[in-house]
Amino acid sequence: MSNRKIYRKLAKESKISMCEVKQSMQSALDYAFRNPNNPSIINSYQNQVPRKDEVPTPDEFIKYAVQKLRNET
Repeated sequence: MSNRKIYRKLAKESKISMCEVKQSMQSALDYAFRNPNNPSIINSYQNQVPRKDEVPTPDEFIKYAVQKLRNET
């Protein structure tokens, strides 16, 4: 499933636009990566997520999550 289809499905289920889905995801990622509850555990997990900057984009995170799920099956 493409990222676009994922965004579209989430938007439809949440009754918001695809743009709002991306913005909400980015806000959640910003918060999670900049305000970890337990830095040692969170940082070790966060370091597994490939990204260009300090915080991944929704696209980068989805790509990572999909790959991780594929590897578990």
